[in-house]
Amino acid sequence: MGLLHKAEKRRAKLLEKLTKDGKKYIEHISLQKKKTIKEHIKKQRKEILKIVPLQENKKPEKRKLVKKNIIKKGKTKKKSTVNKNSIVEEKLSLKEKPPKINFASIKEAIKKKLSGKRKQVIEPQLELQKEAQEAQEGKVDELNKSNKLDLKAIKSEIQSSLKLAGRTNQLSKTKKDINRIATGVPGFDDLFEKGIPKGNSIIVAGGAGSGKTIFCLQTLFNHVSQGKKCFYMSFEESEERLVKHMEEFGWDVRKYLKKGTLKIKRISPFEITRNVDAMLAKEKGELLIKVDPVILPKGFKPDFIALDSLTAIASAFTGKEDSYRIYIEQLFRFFERLEATAFLITETKQIPEIFSTTGVEEFLADGVIVIYNIKRGDVRESAIEVLKMRGEKHQKKIVAMQISDNGITVYPDQEIFGGLDND
Repeated sequence: MGLLHKAEKRRAKLLEKLTKDGKKYIEHISLQKKKTIKEHIKKQRKEILKIVPLQENKKPEKRKLVKKNIIKKGKTKKKSTVNKNSIVEEKLSLKEKPPKINFASIKEAIKKKLSGKRKQVIEPQLELQKEAQEAQEGKVDELNKSNKLDLKAIKSEIQSSLKLAGRTNQLSKTKKDINRIATGVPGFDDLFEKGIPKGNSIIVAGGAGSGKTIFCLQTLFNHVSQGKKCFYMSFEESEERLVKHMEEFGWDVRKYLKKGTLKIKRISPFEITRNVDAMLAKEKGELLIKVDPVILPKGFKPDFIALDSLTAIASAFTGKEDSYRIYIEQLFRFFERLEATAFLITETKQIPEIFSTTGVEEFLADGVIVIYNIKRGDVRESAIEVLKMRGEKHQKKIVAMQISDNGITVYPDQEIFGGLDND
């Protein structure tokens, strides 16, 4: 009984181990492979069951042991037949190690099944690729024969794609940090450690013709082309004039105007003064409704705002300096609530010492970017500096800048030293 019990136990452990090994392997392979493996395991289990058959409650056979008469010293002793229980030892093949799962054969079977499916998928694709390549080669040959290649169109298309790639590379630098934004102006974002903090209100200061408007238009266009909503408020130039100005740099702005992700609006500075009077009445309790310092297009919440310019607004407050300061403070609070990144243009001297109309704006703003129009003899050179940026480390130096047919390009490694002539 003991040997049979051990045999059954060993058989049970063998089957349990086989099942566990099978499960572990099945967990790491695809569904397609599982079916093949299960089939092989079933076959191998049947083979093991054949090798180790069950012995169901078989009683051990009895055999009679008859001892012959023993003669000792003339005396004869006769011993009776004795029945003794003896266990019939069956030669079981359990001493030999049972066969293991043949993973090599399973892998080969899987490869055969998968290779057939791969051929069905890959071969048609290769045929289509060949056909497309042959068709393309045929078209190129036809074009070469006709000699009607529009080289100018190809060149302009390549240039536009390179421009867009440049803007995408500049903007992608800040994708890892969602709380930082890039302007997309080539070279300018290299002046920051991470980028401009999202939601900051930034003054863009500089003299006439220095490139402040171009800088703001270029920044907004780079972001609207990335799917952001942008709003440009002008107090001087008309909408059509600004659109044409952007098109001169090769920026296809009209499609975003039609799409509605870009809004350009001209506002009279005197509309602002009326808003201020309404705000003052609200503070005194005479007006019961809330009045915003800037009227946004209905149902439009921009991610980026450019205001051109604070100097034009200040001119409408001549003799009302206190009212202007109240308005400016409310304006910055409004942008903060809106959570929009705002660029506010201010007119200064070519080499400014004060970076806003009253000097108050630069303290309320989160950042100040200064664009210089430096005079060297009879020639003027452009330069740019990040004077202040709250919440971000930046390079504290004046670097070279150039305005070309493609827009503004900044050279962060070309530092400008001395020779600044005040106008």
